[in-house]
Amino acid sequence: MKNPDDILFSIIVPVYNRPDEVAELLASLEAQTDSGFEIILVEDGSTVPCLECDALPDGTLAARGHDCLRLKYYRKENEGRSIARNYGIVRADGDFFIFVDSDCILPPGYIASLRRSLAATPVDCFGGPDAAHDSFTPTQKAINFAMTSFLTTGGIRGGKVSMEKFTPRTFNMGFSREVYDMVGGFREMFSEDIDMSTRIRLAGFSITLFPDVYVYHKRRGNLRKFWRQVHVFGMSRITLELLYPGSMKLVHWLPAVFTLGAVALVVGSFFCKWLLIPLLVYIVALWVGALLAERNLRIAFLGVAAAMVQLLGYGTGFIKAYVRKIILGKGRDISEEIEIRKGKNEKL
Repeated sequence: MKNPDDILFSIIVPVYNRPDEVAELLASLEAQTDSGFEIILVEDGSTVPCLECDALPDGTLAARGHDCLRLKYYRKENEGRSIARNYGIVRADGDFFIFVDSDCILPPGYIASLRRSLAATPVDCFGGPDAAHDSFTPTQKAINFAMTSFLTTGGIRGGKVSMEKFTPRTFNMGFSREVYDMVGGFREMFSEDIDMSTRIRLAGFSITLFPDVYVYHKRRGNLRKFWRQVHVFGMSRITLELLYPGSMKLVHWLPAVFTLGAVALVVGSFFCKWLLIPLLVYIVALWVGALLAERNLRIAFLGVAAAMVQLLGYGTGFIKAYVRKIILGKGRDISEEIEIRKGKNEKL
C-alpha cells in the first residue's frame, strides 16, 4: 500500500431513489477537512434519479453547488447494489476504495481520521462504526441503538466490546486496490459485505476496526421497514453458513434463541406468571441502556421497540431459513445464484 499521505481515496456510493439523502451526503463530503478523495456515484436504475431533485442538476461530472468536489456520476440499469459498487470500482482512480451507503452523512474529519488511522495501523481493509446524527428522527435514533448496542447485537457492528471477530459492513468499509485485484468485487447477494470481508480475510489480507472513522447512518425510517431488513439479515446468515461452513458463531444464534425463548415464556406465563420476569428484566435493561445512550425518554421507549423488532425479525428470518435450507435441504443453491450474478459483473 502507498504512503497514507499520498493515497487518493475513491468513495463509491450506489444510489437507488435517494436524491435528497445524496444531497446531504455530498454536503458532508464538501465539508471534509482533507480533500484527497474522489466520489463515484452510481445511480442503479432509480425511478427518481438525483438529477430530478437538484442533488445533481445537470449531467456533468460536477454537481452545481458542489463544484469543489471531484465527482463522477453514472446512471445504469437496475441490477443491484453490489453490481453498482463493482461498476464504480472499475471507473475509480483511487488507491483505496471506500464504501458508504447513500443514506449516510460523514463527519468533517472522516477522511483525515482515516488517513491518520492508516498511517498508525497500515491495513488492507478497514471498517468503522456508525452513530446517530442530531438531525435524525427519534425512530432513526432508536433503530441505531438497536443495531449498535451490545445488548442486542453483541457489539459485532463496530462496538468496543464484541462477541465476534469484527467484520466491516458496506455502510462504512474500505479496502485497497490490491485487495480488489486479488479478491475481486462484491457478489450480488444479501449480506454481501460479510461475504466480501470473509473472502478478504481468507485471502490473507489484514482487517481492522477504526473506531474513530465513523459515519452517521440513517438506516430505516420506520419499524415496519426495519423488520423487513433484519428479517432478511437473519435469512442471509444461513446462506453465509452454506457458503462458509463453520462460520456461524454463538452470537448469530442469539436472536433465534431469544425468539424461541420469548415465545416459550409468554406461553408459559398463562400457567405461571413469574415466567415473564426474565423477559421483563431484559426489557428494563434495554430501556436503561437506550436512556443512557440517548438521554431522551421517548427514544428510550422507542429503543425498546426497535430492539424487539431487531431480535424477533432477525430471529424469525434465521429460524425460517435454517429449517428450510439446512434441515429440509430446500431452497435455491447459492452457488448457482452466484454464478448468475458473476456473469453480470463480468459485463462491467
